[in-house]
Amino acid sequence: MEFTQLSREQLRTLQISLSAQYEAFRQANLNLDLTRGKPAPAQLDLSNELDGILDGFYLLQDGTDVRNYGGILGIPEARQLAATFLEVDTDEVLVGGNSSLTLMFAYIDHMLPVWRQELVGSKDAKIKFICPVPGYDRHFTICEHFDIEMLNVPLLDGGPDMDQVEALIKQDPLIKGIWCVPKYSNPTGHTYNDAVVDRIARLAEIAGEHFTILWDNAYAVHHLSDTPDVLKNLMAEAKRQGNERSVVMLGSTSKITFAGAGIAFLAAEPNNLKAFEKYLSASVIGFDKVNQLRHVRFLKDAEHIAAHMVKHRNIIQPKFDLTLQILSEHLQGKGIASWSQPRGGYFISLDTLPGLASEVIQHAAAIGVKLTPAGATFPYGLDPQNSNIRIAPTFPTMDSLQRALEVLVVCLQLATVNQFLSD
Repeated sequence: MEFTQLSREQLRTLQISLSAQYEAFRQANLNLDLTRGKPAPAQLDLSNELDGILDGFYLLQDGTDVRNYGGILGIPEARQLAATFLEVDTDEVLVGGNSSLTLMFAYIDHMLPVWRQELVGSKDAKIKFICPVPGYDRHFTICEHFDIEMLNVPLLDGGPDMDQVEALIKQDPLIKGIWCVPKYSNPTGHTYNDAVVDRIARLAEIAGEHFTILWDNAYAVHHLSDTPDVLKNLMAEAKRQGNERSVVMLGSTSKITFAGAGIAFLAAEPNNLKAFEKYLSASVIGFDKVNQLRHVRFLKDAEHIAAHMVKHRNIIQPKFDLTLQILSEHLQGKGIASWSQPRGGYFISLDTLPGLASEVIQHAAAIGVKLTPAGATFPYGLDPQNSNIRIAPTFPTMDSLQRALEVLVVCLQLATVNQFLSD
């Protein structure tokens, strides 16, 4: 029954029951963590073959010794692997170190002088970015670091609200970019539909030549279904429209092989890539080519990557299933929460009634269950509704995950009952 249909007496009875459950959890001295979307140790073990895979053979097909200096764009074999991953041409790809976040940060720093030239004469003006929300907190941190103003746009089931995106860009020439996690978005798990991809590919026609689409395809191969989502190729569509210079695509193997020792990719139109290479040359002689070669030997091609990701799925899908089962069993039909049901990626997005997320998270923390801070999925850490909670099921064991989720649903119901009784 929905909570709104309960009498005050029924709500008080429920409050007493939930408070008793909460106190029992307190007595259990829990220490559980659902804050970050990290691979579990069993997932990392899937790539242990990386250690020693080169077996003393460090030469590329062209005879280059990867132990030596040089090659900012990455070794040819790794660029080909990355091109397959991102569905672009090999000459459009740079392969870096273990973090795509580093490449995003560097690319924005590289573009800042260009964007700032367009601020000349605009008093107190700021560069601005569009941020679909809820979204990825690290994107927002980069913008804050560079003092880029962030503009929220709702992330719908099929992608950002493009009517709002286009309206904002038309009225404000200082908007220079948009963040996108287009497949199995962080944290909702939604994949952009074809119509949204087409409209994003056209944004440069509204915004101007230096507008940049940061297409962070972090979960491109992280499926949780036998019928995975299909994402339309943004670069191909942008080329068709003559807007390829607006596209910067990113990805990595961070949740495919070793999270702390993978390889990252950036794809851009060749002239843009050349300019970015020149920017990097002041601080980079070359990324870790030995690790790039290790990954080429281990991952090989798209077919081998797909087979490897099935192994990942076998480990984490039961955790997603358990999470959705517990949410459904305890919250379904009560009118107090809604949640995404992702077909891939690393997160589940849970929404409480307005004003309750921070209280739920505080209740859980007080008895030993850490959740991602309220507001983390919004720019500046400010969720206007104070309702979104990001759940990261992948790292804990099944037993720990179940216990943490049982705490979460009790805290959510208790916070909601308390709010109802205080009205």
